[in-house]
Amino acid sequence: MRIFTVLLLLVAASAAAEDRPNILWLTCEDNNVNWVGCYGNPHADTPNIDALAVEGFQYMHCYANAPVCAPSRSTWITGVHALSMGTHPMRSRYPIPHDRISYYPDLLKKAGYYVGNAKKTDYNIGGRSDGDAWDTDKVDWKVLTQQQPFFMVINNTKSHESKAFGDVNHTTHSPDNVRLAKYHPDIPDIRKNYAHYHDQMKKMDADIGLALEELERSGLAENTIVIHNSDHGGVIARSKRFLFNSGTHCPLIIRIPAKFKHLRPAEPGSKVNRLVSFIDMTKTWLKLCGAETPDYLQGKTFLGPDEETRDYHVSFRSRMDERCDNVRAIRDQRFLYIRNYMPYAPWGQHLNYLWTMKATQAWEAHHLAGKTNAITGRFFGTKPMHELYDTSVDPDNVNNLVDDPKYADEVARLSKALDEWQVKYFDSGLLPESEIVKRSEEAGKTIFDLVRDPSLYDLKGYQSAAAKALSLDAANLPGFYRDLSHSDSGIRYWAIVGCFNRQKTASLDMDVIRKSLHDESHHVRAMAAWILYRHGDKAAAQDCWNDMLRNSSYASLKIFNIVDWIGDGTEPYADAMKACKFSHGGYVLRMQQYLNVTPEPAKKPNRKQPARNRK
Repeated sequence: MRIFTVLLLLVAASAAAEDRPNILWLTCEDNNVNWVGCYGNPHADTPNIDALAVEGFQYMHCYANAPVCAPSRSTWITGVHALSMGTHPMRSRYPIPHDRISYYPDLLKKAGYYVGNAKKTDYNIGGRSDGDAWDTDKVDWKVLTQQQPFFMVINNTKSHESKAFGDVNHTTHSPDNVRLAKYHPDIPDIRKNYAHYHDQMKKMDADIGLALEELERSGLAENTIVIHNSDHGGVIARSKRFLFNSGTHCPLIIRIPAKFKHLRPAEPGSKVNRLVSFIDMTKTWLKLCGAETPDYLQGKTFLGPDEETRDYHVSFRSRMDERCDNVRAIRDQRFLYIRNYMPYAPWGQHLNYLWTMKATQAWEAHHLAGKTNAITGRFFGTKPMHELYDTSVDPDNVNNLVDDPKYADEVARLSKALDEWQVKYFDSGLLPESEIVKRSEEAGKTIFDLVRDPSLYDLKGYQSAAAKALSLDAANLPGFYRDLSHSDSGIRYWAIVGCFNRQKTASLDMDVIRKSLHDESHHVRAMAAWILYRHGDKAAAQDCWNDMLRNSSYASLKIFNIVDWIGDGTEPYADAMKACKFSHGGYVLRMQQYLNVTPEPAKKPNRKQPARNRK
């Protein structure tokens, strides 16, 4: 009887496994829909992805929550927005409460799945090894045949931004056969870089084809759902790292075999127009596999019998490597609304990695030569506080409609929806990054827990204060002065930002501003000094910044950025910049290198005896 019972259990387990699909997730890096043929670019050479779309379902409105890899993958692995956990700044690796937030492969393993990832992790989360959750980091089709059901990620790096670097003069793809974005000037080196990246996309596509062939040869195709998408948009400048369509609108193609046709959203070959957000993927994959979907998951199921609807998609931009910024975006299928919390930071601020690309160098040189126009030169200017684009007619997002009265209702609707989202999902980026980290460390809490404690992080208060700071209503100025004495440094920060944003349109009380040079918050001090600098008191500003840099202020990275944004040179700050020891994850050093103020290496001790002691 015991043997019979065991056999029954094994048969039941085998039947259950056969009822659940394998999943092969073919991810790639850094490309938006404009680089894929089936999404409408006649010059794209992606035959394998295009064929997969004919066999499967092509999602036309799929968007990344972050336009860069590490925060995007932080969202994927947990099913929680990076912005909700404090893992949104690039390569920050701040910890999360791992005892309460599982990685999705943990949940799949509990459901009986064999899980593999070959090989991209980069989850931007501290306190746990990126490879810890997986059974394997290699693709072995014989093993997969024996380990059904499986969930296997195969990541392709041949479309990564770095593959767009290097020589652009010897391309297989013709520079004449490229479709330039409207914001890019039509100059030879940009055309060549487009052609160079088309070559890389073709190589990536070939690898997708090889993986699909291996799936067929293994005999697993009839049991396996295939998913293909990029990890965010890109890759020529003003795409990756930015919240426009070019940085977030991603290909997503899913092929579902006949055995699981009850999961199909339409007939094979169909274009699916529903709105999909990357945050939805984690929950959807878990649902398809019959795994647990914990309450903390913030996405919606977009495929299968438990399908949920989505009205809006939210994305966010924070610090990108050594460059400070803070942006939110919300969209539906037609309109994209962007809120710039740091409008004084230019879009096209120099980023060491991005400037490795020939197209970026050529674009900047073209602009500095005075050859760009209002559209192609806008990238190198500062940002408006708010933007609105009708993506149905302006996919390149070059025509900002935010001040057009015809669209006032759309701006109000999307702005309100974004406010509600920020409260619901605990937007942890309403204060500068190092200010939040300082609070987190002092409280002994993860950022995730900090921002859920109103006594430590007044989210609604910061949201309201930020809204006033981004408003040009002159009536707010007396309130800013009052708030510069508020007990909460976060309110004081937004008050000084509000004063800064008013400086060109209102006469500020500089005696009030000067008091903020000694604020407990270093970020308040830094912004107050900038106000004084623009007012003409450069000496006071320079003294403030130099003092903070010499003492390795936790706002050092912001000060480096401010000095560069001003563009008056580094000579008054060179010694203080060299003396600065605050690392900010190594990104202060990158700014020191870019501004040519790198600290001199420590001298080796002289081990020779003084001459007077020599015999």
